Amino acid sequence: MDLFDKCKTDGGYFGMLRAANDFFFVRPILDPKPGREMIYQGKKVIQWSINNYLGLAENEELRAIAVEAARTYGPGAPMGARMMTGNTEKHIALEKKFAAYLGKEAAVLFNYGYMGVLGTIQALCGPNDLILIDKLAHASMVDAMFMSRAKFRVWKHNDMDSLELHLQRADKDRKGGVLVVTEGVFGMTGDVAPMADICALKDKYGARLFVDDAHGFGVVGPTGHGTGELHACHDKIDVYLGTFAKAFAAIGGVAGGPKEVMEWVRFNARTQVFAKSLPMIYVEVISRALDFVAQDHWRRERMWEVNRKLKDGLRALGYMVGEVPSPVTPVFIHYKDMQIAMAIIQKMREQGIFITGVIYPVVPKDIVLFRMIPTASHTDEDVVRTIAAYKKVRDDLHLDLDAVKAAFARAKQPDEPEA
Repeated sequence: MDLFDKCKTDGGYFGMLRAANDFFFVRPILDPKPGREMIYQGKKVIQWSINNYLGLAENEELRAIAVEAARTYGPGAPMGARMMTGNTEKHIALEKKFAAYLGKEAAVLFNYGYMGVLGTIQALCGPNDLILIDKLAHASMVDAMFMSRAKFRVWKHNDMDSLELHLQRADKDRKGGVLVVTEGVFGMTGDVAPMADICALKDKYGARLFVDDAHGFGVVGPTGHGTGELHACHDKIDVYLGTFAKAFAAIGGVAGGPKEVMEWVRFNARTQVFAKSLPMIYVEVISRALDFVAQDHWRRERMWEVNRKLKDGLRALGYMVGEVPSPVTPVFIHYKDMQIAMAIIQKMREQGIFITGVIYPVVPKDIVLFRMIPTASHTDEDVVRTIAAYKKVRDDLHLDLDAVKAAFARAKQPDEPEA
């Protein structure tokens, strides 16, 4: 068998759609300018699928800063990795600014949140260590786990009995350290890790905690400081990672923790040591974006207002909307035929409402999740139009909205995979 033989099949991720050269359900082509409205197939659509939580993607001041930075430094500056020729006073200043915002002793910048997760976990864990990872943790954490070559165990999603069982087992034949790994806000379903309980358990058993709070960073909590603030235990999170691709509407990520730990990460994270420095365009933009995130609380208030109106309207129509303490709005629908799920997406987009769907294994079989992201930019009229479109889809397709509850009741969480 030739290595490339599989490339001619319909296997792999989204294999059937890849083989069909689909650009509708996967890889939809959108105008690159982000916002509450975007151009799709030649017309404006209300966009509910980008993580522009605070509406900063449309901020003209940030765009002007990006233009000026490009004019001053060019698109590639600084040239080189931070360890060689890519370090600047502005990178150092931004890390200090984030450390203060995160309430941590020190912080390390990364070019992408994904690279931050990979680099941080890989730098901290090795073959003698054990990683305990939530079953629904993001792919970046799974990849980091394998990259580290550490042993691992998977605990049932947000199940504290399962986590404690693994912590007890780890204590019996422990040779190295133990790192508990989880998301803060789970980006697909919008549910939140029980952070205070996780912190209590990791302290009880002498473990450390890494939290990827991509969807909580700048978004949840009384002042937007994330899931730890929401559960009043932020100081108990050993290593906290946030991304700039969501609330900050940019590129990059930042890890925060004790000074000696962050220095170790800085010198040992392969995605930091062997990667080009974060470009000056993003350093300048993110520094100003942090001011908006930290000071403009009205943005979060408006986001939550849109969130409430959207959820209330959909529930009034009979849709099952997840009860989650995050702005992510998961709409669940049962389907007997995949064509129904695809028809829902198509009919919504035809009405000028852009949504995307997620299926098993993110959600139980025979259920499709329409993950919607309310933002500070969305208007009340956007919400009204969207609810009207969902009503028309419900009626035109004769959707059985009660069936999803029975489907969830039948679904059982799969057994935990072993290392």
